[in-house]
Amino acid sequence: MSSNQTDVVFFDENGLRTDQRKPDEIRPMKIKIGVLSRANGSCYLEWGANKILAAVYGPREAHPRRIQLANRAVIRYRYNMQSFSVEDRARPGPSRRSSEISKVSREAFEPVLFPEDYPKAAIDIFVEVLQADAGTRTAAINAASLALVDAGIPMRGLVSACAAGKVDGKIVLDLNKPEDNYGDADLPIAMTEDGKITLIQMDGHLTPSEFEEAMDLVQKGCRQVLEIQKAALLEKFASVMDDDDEEVIEEEIEDEDEIENSGKGNAAENDDDFDDFENDSEGGSADLDDEINAFVAEVSERLAKDVSAIIRSYENEDCDIEDDDLDIVVIEDEEMDADDLKEIEKFVSDFDDDSDDDSDEESDDEETDIFIIEADDLDESDADEDAEFDDDFDEDEEEE
Repeated sequence: MSSNQTDVVFFDENGLRTDQRKPDEIRPMKIKIGVLSRANGSCYLEWGANKILAAVYGPREAHPRRIQLANRAVIRYRYNMQSFSVEDRARPGPSRRSSEISKVSREAFEPVLFPEDYPKAAIDIFVEVLQADAGTRTAAINAASLALVDAGIPMRGLVSACAAGKVDGKIVLDLNKPEDNYGDADLPIAMTEDGKITLIQMDGHLTPSEFEEAMDLVQKGCRQVLEIQKAALLEKFASVMDDDDEEVIEEEIEDEDEIENSGKGNAAENDDDFDDFENDSEGGSADLDDEINAFVAEVSERLAKDVSAIIRSYENEDCDIEDDDLDIVVIEDEEMDADDLKEIEKFVSDFDDDSDDDSDEESDDEETDIFIIEADDLDESDADEDAEFDDDFDEDEEEE
């Protein structure tokens, strides 16, 4: 800040600033999220003539290991101005100013992150100022906040930052370069969505009443920035749908809920079927368990979820499963031939005979039915569920 403003004009005859803004308006802002492919999260932000690039890496193992914390993650924030970002070439490398901005900016994010969830890890935030035009620390915080979201790091909410200041005796919002260089005061602030301040600094002099006016104005500016941040996130992650598409999706969700609830009800009946099968097989062949394990790999997960629905689709709508029946559903693939199907039918026939011979009481159960389903009728997700179901069934057999 400098008080040398003899030849500097901040307002025109209409009360507008040199860039034709009103005292309570912020500069135009453009945001693009996910611009770096090798970073976990990234954001490019233009605010007035400021051009900021932010990248986030992590959570990842902290190196060197001596900086690791046993109960939380280390948050590292690096603010750097490129030598070509200002008119007079800046000296490359860290400076006292960049170190100070890095420290206060890191502290601005600590209240909204969950470092305790990542012990011995590091969350690295890198900010590069490609072009500077006053307010670079607040612009960098806004870009870093979106980069953290892009990286998928849990946060309590977005952090939005803006600055107010005093120029020519008036309180204005979002100072531009002439106002920042020749104004009387600068008040950068960062805050969360619920209005909690995570960063506040002041350069210059403000009276108590001017400070309160600047605080009210900067909170208004942060809310404007927050809306722009949310709009950028929606553009990045939300799909645009018309009203018809939304109605179709809502109907599909309701149908999926009905199917899921129906499957839960049939699952209990199917569990009873498997219990009856295991009880009947106790007195049968000594190799029966091995044969069951061999065949269960070809039983669809749909048998455990909704056997009756599958049978109705392949036989008729009136078909149903009795509590004491076991109907086997075989998934037919390209490697199966007629001999394989004959072996399956022979196994079922032998099983029915063994069950009748070993039973002490007469049973009215009908013979076991086999339903053949082509593998093409099942999608890849069914195949994954089949494998998971087979593993659970085998574990139950080993425990018994």
